[in-house]
Amino acid sequence: MENNEQKYADIFNMPHHVSTKRPQMSQRDRAAQFAPFAALTGHDAAIKETARLTDERVELDEAAKAVLNEKLQIALDFADTDSKITVTYFVEDKKKSGGAYVAFTGVIKRIDEYERNIVFIDKTKIPIDDIYAIDGDIFDGLD
Repeated sequence: MENNEQKYADIFNMPHHVSTKRPQMSQRDRAAQFAPFAALTGHDAAIKETARLTDERVELDEAAKAVLNEKLQIALDFADTDSKITVTYFVEDKKKSGGAYVAFTGVIKRIDEYERNIVFIDKTKIPIDDIYAIDGDIFDGLD
């Protein structure tokens, strides 16, 4: 080591050079020069997508379907009133198998039997075949 120290002794105590022609680079920009190259662009997103959990669709038995049909008829009787219902239904995931159960609360306007949708006053449409549960004050005393 002593040999190298003697070799560069003449520049050890010199002041740090600062350019008069170019602005000094910020520490952040200087550090970015040495950041790792992102060779696997999108890899983090793919890992997060794989880790994202989905639910499986629950198939209702005949008794549960009968209760839902009864509740749909009651909800239809209260159409265009201020009576709100909450519908829990299954939404398929667009990227992987399974999906999620979503709850929507609103005032029912009508049932579109041709398209098999519940149509709400705000124009939201929920497929009847995807419904898991229907709740609301109008159903009190039904169970």
